[in-house]
Amino acid sequence: MNYEPVMGLEVHAQLKTQSKIFCGCSTKFDAKENELTCPVCTGMPGCLPVLNKRAVEFAIKMALATHCNINEKSIFARKNYFYPDLPKGYQISQYDKPLAQKGVVEISIDGQVKKIRLHRIHMEEDAGKNIHGTISSYVNLNRAGIPLIEIVSEPDVRSSQEAGAYLRELRSMLRYLEVCDGNMEEGSFRCDVNVSVRPVGQKEFGTRCEVKNINSFRFVEKAIEYEIQRQIEVLESGAKVIQETRLWDSDQNKTFSMRSKEEAHDYRYFPEPDLLPLMIEQHWVEEIKRTLPELASEKKLRFMKMYQLSEYDASQLVQEKFLAQYFESVVELCKEPKLVSNWILSELLREFGPEQVASCPMTPQHLGELLVLITNGTISGKIAKHVFGKMLETGQAPQAIVEKEGLVQVSDHVQIEALVIEVLKEQKAFVDKYLAGQTKLFGFFVGEVMKKSHGKANPAMVNEFLKKKLKGV
Repeated sequence: MNYEPVMGLEVHAQLKTQSKIFCGCSTKFDAKENELTCPVCTGMPGCLPVLNKRAVEFAIKMALATHCNINEKSIFARKNYFYPDLPKGYQISQYDKPLAQKGVVEISIDGQVKKIRLHRIHMEEDAGKNIHGTISSYVNLNRAGIPLIEIVSEPDVRSSQEAGAYLRELRSMLRYLEVCDGNMEEGSFRCDVNVSVRPVGQKEFGTRCEVKNINSFRFVEKAIEYEIQRQIEVLESGAKVIQETRLWDSDQNKTFSMRSKEEAHDYRYFPEPDLLPLMIEQHWVEEIKRTLPELASEKKLRFMKMYQLSEYDASQLVQEKFLAQYFESVVELCKEPKLVSNWILSELLREFGPEQVASCPMTPQHLGELLVLITNGTISGKIAKHVFGKMLETGQAPQAIVEKEGLVQVSDHVQIEALVIEVLKEQKAFVDKYLAGQTKLFGFFVGEVMKKSHGKANPAMVNEFLKKKLKGV
């Protein structure tokens, strides 16, 4: 029997505010254990939460970017469950009246655009973290009260590839909006996946299992593929899939059962009595909308149209907001977008990852000046790569390195013609072979001329003179 996977994803994104959602404690990541706590976020009796306005603003930004309907009135609720890292015994979240609903995120798979519908975006606080050692365990509550948004999709995802594309698009949006740093290793962006399978053609969904807190795109894709195959094998054996929560073991590349899956009624949701309903005025939403930046998907289309770049090149250049800005800054100096794109994607990203470009020593100004030296014939592309390396080592401007090392390209007709004649005389045996039909030797002659000029000869002029001389031999 053929089976079809059906998946919905729940993404938790930590909002990049300076303080927690209901108190003034810092959200700094690398503080000492339990240093960033107060009576509010540690759940002491009689302490009242106060909502962080900036957290609401950031949540609205993401809701607008994903085309959600923003509810004029939303309500915080108590989600009751007990874990050591949840000191109040409940989490302040949103339930039946969330901040935003009915959005959409577009993904591209093999050139085909697919829309993944969003069920809701709601706000909530994070829990603390249990730290397990070899002989003891303790709770670090620094993370308790960190502001989160939970982005819940409809069950529209049909493959691990689609899930990966959806998560990458969400992370890109959050980073472009500057409302979340998207750091998966630090838990700022993490995902739960609800996976089920059903026979092809069946309308009813299968029994779903939730795989929790996966913190890398690759692991999400591998966990989905494993879980799909596991559920198919269960059904093929004649058994039933049990609804449960499972964890991903990246060492064994498999999921394992954590607990039976809770339903909404298990959490005994009720409105948070210490917080008023959240009322969102339309004029505030409009103010926030005017601050939204051009997102990666929009920027990619503009780069393809405005700069005549391929879809692949444009996709690579917009994967990080600063990288896209870097590209456009260089293009302002060097007016050849394709050349700029090639150098950024090949030379710059060979040295630095896309997220490192913002802090790399190669400024857009210096790279632009280097590429101008190529386009105006001052240096060759080969010499430019040498200069590029020197720029990274010293931080000097390209013109200074070229002048200091005497690297100006030779474009004098007389000098180049003389070099070509000299090479053809020295390599008479290879000239005879070339004239006998071994035309691939042309590259050899070019290399010999460049060697004699110490790489300074203008390659285009070398090619031109070689063609003329070899015809006249």
